[in-house]
Amino acid sequence: MTRAMRRFKQQLSAEDAERILITGKYCVMAVSGDDDYPYTVPVNYVYDGTSIYIHSAAQGHKIDALKRNSKCSLCIVDKDYVIPEEFTSYFRSVVVFGKANFVESMEDKVNVLRLLGNKYSPSIDPDAEISRFIKTVCIVRIDIDSITGKEAIELTKARNRNKDYS
Repeated sequence: MTRAMRRFKQQLSAEDAERILITGKYCVMAVSGDDDYPYTVPVNYVYDGTSIYIHSAAQGHKIDALKRNSKCSLCIVDKDYVIPEEFTSYFRSVVVFGKANFVESMEDKVNVLRLLGNKYSPSIDPDAEISRFIKTVCIVRIDIDSITGKEAIELTKARNRNKDYS
């Protein structure tokens, strides 16, 4: 899915969007839920430079929805500074559209769980935890169709003036 951004001056470069994918702590995943209602849920994820991976229990609303329709979107918020006196927020975020695939190979599952462990618990060996849950965990790979990053116009202007709002 690709749609031109209406406020194209606020669009982030591909490099900035990828940096947010790499450094983001969580994303909100949107799927086509029960009775055609959108269903969103925050999830931890890891980006390997090509695909995004999440881990999950093998059952539940999100998994049922992805089995029915593999299309999903993810939103990663990098910045969100509320500026009350301006009635706005200075935000920076990325939206990803993609298709979910269930990872079946035990070797691939272990590799993804190690990536997740390295991201969220970098100083702890994840192997014991992986061994505990490897038979019950569900790993979902999101094959990316498009990535779009956007920031508040105030951040765009500040960046152009070399002012740091990070």
